[in-house]
Amino acid sequence: MMAGYMDARYAPKEDDVVCTFRMKNARGVSTGYAVQQLVAESSIGTWTDIATMKPEIARKLGPKAFSLRGGVVKVAYPADDFEPGNASQIWSAVCGNIFGMKILDSLRVEDIELPKKLARSFKGPALGVPGIRRMLGVPKRPLVGTIVKPKVGLNEREHAHVAYEAWANGLDLVKDDENLCSMSFNRFEKRVVEVLKARERAERETGEKKLAVLNVSGPKMLQRAEFIREHGGNAAMVDIISCGWAGLQMLRNAETGLVMHGHRAGHAAFTRNREHGIAMMVVAKTARWCGIDTLHIGTADIGKMEGGSDEVVAVRGAIQRDEFGLKPVFAVASGGLHPALLPGVIERLGGDVVVQFGGGVHGHPRGTAAGARAVRQALDATVEGETLDAVAARHWELREALEKWRRNG
Repeated sequence: MMAGYMDARYAPKEDDVVCTFRMKNARGVSTGYAVQQLVAESSIGTWTDIATMKPEIARKLGPKAFSLRGGVVKVAYPADDFEPGNASQIWSAVCGNIFGMKILDSLRVEDIELPKKLARSFKGPALGVPGIRRMLGVPKRPLVGTIVKPKVGLNEREHAHVAYEAWANGLDLVKDDENLCSMSFNRFEKRVVEVLKARERAERETGEKKLAVLNVSGPKMLQRAEFIREHGGNAAMVDIISCGWAGLQMLRNAETGLVMHGHRAGHAAFTRNREHGIAMMVVAKTARWCGIDTLHIGTADIGKMEGGSDEVVAVRGAIQRDEFGLKPVFAVASGGLHPALLPGVIERLGGDVVVQFGGGVHGHPRGTAAGARAVRQALDATVEGETLDAVAARHWELREALEKWRRNG
């Protein structure tokens, strides 16, 4: 490896931030030069030598590319290159200008590993897996939920009625869809009031605690979260990509006591291409730093969403393993799921997962109530070690769901 920013003998220090990049240099550009420029642009350097670069700056803040294998380069950055507790600044550095450099045909940020010093500068989830389990009184099993469908179109009372039918028939969670905020036909404040009345009724009738996940995304997100809290709500949904890391951190810093549910709408614009963009691993880790308690990560190659099983399982592991005291995040599997797929999702993603069914509830031949019961029957069967067919023989709701979706896929 070349001198300067490249040092194959360098061993990352305890306080280094280690980033993994996958890169392909443009024709006529040497790999060594491409790596040098990538590291420079993401830290203290620029495209040419500059008179203002003091030797002490290079010694203190200069990163090192210490591994280069098959187009994958690992770079160790001193922690002082980053502002503590500022996810936006971290992304601006290592997920920023480097994507515009014409010396690279493609570039993908595969991972960011924070040292203890930086990880502890973030608040992380206020509740996480243990807090949500305490809130609901569910110590062990996976959680199941639905998204009100259609995505948009129902008025506030219709929306609340759908939520009630889902909760009253066994589901733990009901949430807004990502593009439902405050619409002419469904105003946020009125929806909150109606949905929370429906939740209270369902809790009274079932004896179970329920989560109402209401979408606060937008410039009024702090006020909306406070409105939910004032009216007795327990969860807020945020579209994490469109609201941005600073938005998430502002909401987390407000200390609302609400579950922060992270929807990743738009992520695939930069996570899907395996050669260029930013990996879901990086998105998920950053969401955890910023305070997300429950996060959509994919369905592990089950359902309609792209995302291979190994990748999704790895992401789940990353957001649930210990990271210097940050609470573990509930993984959310959602997209094209129905009761017949539930055992496979749980087998791949484990018990600390929220499995959500939109069409897989409301598309039941006999409607939302029957669809919710079918999901809960499938969950109970899986947890108890029974086959779905054995339980379906006793319960028409699950039987009809299996008949429909096994036939239609």
